[in-house]
Amino acid sequence: MELTPAGETLLHHARRMLRDVENIGIELAEHASGVRGYVRMMANLSAIVEFLPEDLRAFIAQHEQIKIDLEERPSGGIVEGVADSLVDLGICSGDADTRGFETTHYRHDRLVLVTPGDHPLVGRDSVTFADTLDYDHIGLHSASSINMRTHLAARQAGRALRLRIHVPGFDAVCRMVQAGMGVGVLPWHVFEAMGRQLGLATVSLDEDWAARSLIIVVRDSAALSPVSRLLFDHLRSIEASAAT
Repeated sequence: MELTPAGETLLHHARRMLRDVENIGIELAEHASGVRGYVRMMANLSAIVEFLPEDLRAFIAQHEQIKIDLEERPSGGIVEGVADSLVDLGICSGDADTRGFETTHYRHDRLVLVTPGDHPLVGRDSVTFADTLDYDHIGLHSASSINMRTHLAARQAGRALRLRIHVPGFDAVCRMVQAGMGVGVLPWHVFEAMGRQLGLATVSLDEDWAARSLIIVVRDSAALSPVSRLLFDHLRSIEASAAT
């Protein structure tokens, strides 16, 4: 037996209603303990490691009674979470398919090649991605935007990506590179936070796709709750505020 299309639609809405009922209980309990607002959000690994710790700390310092539920997902999963109303807002890669939802800029970052300190490419001002394909690579999990971007770049160069191993996070990439397992592609801020202290080196990638944008995705900013709107406004303005 299998559900009809009408049954699938009913199941989707029934699950959402059950989640909403559960969330009502959670939020009312939070209010009883002094919390005055609750925001659910999803973000990709880059945003969580590079920017959100400081950005959310600044927000909480101004709004101590607001609680944030943050979940890590790949960019595609974040858009699904917004589409299914599982979260109030999401932060994902700017090249993700956002299905026509409302988006606004959050942050810029740049991808770099991360290598052991004694690697043959160290010392060059920059390299193309094709220059890296003679060496083994450490890849992020298959659903990550960085993994998909590097595989596409290898195909466009007409070469195979020599992928030694997939790992789940940036810290694991850095440790595998440190162990001499290969090179990796990571955001610059991640290298600063994790790779430099391990004695790793970076080389700039001379590729347009290495310059990335992170975006905030919402179904409709006008329909956000007051506390979600506070966080939305804070996140979308913080890079501009830092530049002034």
